[in-house]
Amino acid sequence: MLKKTCWVTVSLIFLVLSTSFVPKWGFWAHKRINRMAVYRLPPEMQTFYKKHIDYIAENAVNPDRRRYAVVGEAERHFIDLDVYGDSAIQKLPKYWGKAVEKFGEDSLRKHGIAPWYIQTATFQLTEAFRLKSALRILRISADLGHYVADSNVPLHTTRNYNGQLTGQEGIHGFWESRLPELYAENYDLWIGEANYLENPTQTIWKAVENAHAACDSVLLFEKELSGKVDPENKYTFTERNSILVKTYSDDFSSKYNVLLDGQVERQMKASIRMVGDLWYTCWVNAGQPDLGSITNFKLDEEEKKKEAEEQQTWLQRLLRIRPESDDSGSN
Repeated sequence: MLKKTCWVTVSLIFLVLSTSFVPKWGFWAHKRINRMAVYRLPPEMQTFYKKHIDYIAENAVNPDRRRYAVVGEAERHFIDLDVYGDSAIQKLPKYWGKAVEKFGEDSLRKHGIAPWYIQTATFQLTEAFRLKSALRILRISADLGHYVADSNVPLHTTRNYNGQLTGQEGIHGFWESRLPELYAENYDLWIGEANYLENPTQTIWKAVENAHAACDSVLLFEKELSGKVDPENKYTFTERNSILVKTYSDDFSSKYNVLLDGQVERQMKASIRMVGDLWYTCWVNAGQPDLGSITNFKLDEEEKKKEAEEQQTWLQRLLRIRPESDDSGSN
């Protein structure tokens, strides 16, 4: 009973931690992006994806759960373009092998590998379609949606990712979590059917370039608005997971949202477009396999157990908890 109580307590701690770490889109946004992307797919894919839409949406947040517990995960979520100087997009090799030759693998990983890793994930998804491996298709689709969404966040493309270099700490969560929390109900996220990408690599890097171009306005507008608003009116306190946390006030958020002129909504739509297009492109490149035969796929007990063990492992690494097997035998 004691062990069970401790595990429940730890699980609640993990829930709080996993929803408060920065940087990331809010969990709601990641799930919504993957869910909306499903509706863009052609009928031949929708039969399978709609059947498993809850899995794809719910597991969209797995990379964020892993990033603080799994070595090599965090670097897949961002790229610090400004580290590479002016015209970074033009300077950086678009393929991983060439980039390693030019900059070295350690350096690249230190400053983020998001666009290169998205290419890797598309290759993996294409292969999963070829093999008609239902579980791999679902897992990789969910993860790919996450990395694509992150690559469309402006502050995922700069070393000043949380305004820490300009005295604007907290702006990351403000842009990608607080604003969607307040205004996403009014977002128009319907885009239309998915399109085949002749050059996925070009699309991936163009998305990163567009996101980076928005960084200046993200930081500048917040800085200018902060200079016009009394500090006591800039923040408020709200309850999250039974914890009182400091956040940006509704009034400050509203003014900032107006200055951004729909930027968060545009980037969310760009994410949905890119996710759907990449899923569709991988399927076409795999030969448009018939997914009907795997539509009724269900995780068997062994697979469910393995997924549960994986999530427990992430938690143990995050909080450095000993598994029960390491206990000395006391109850």
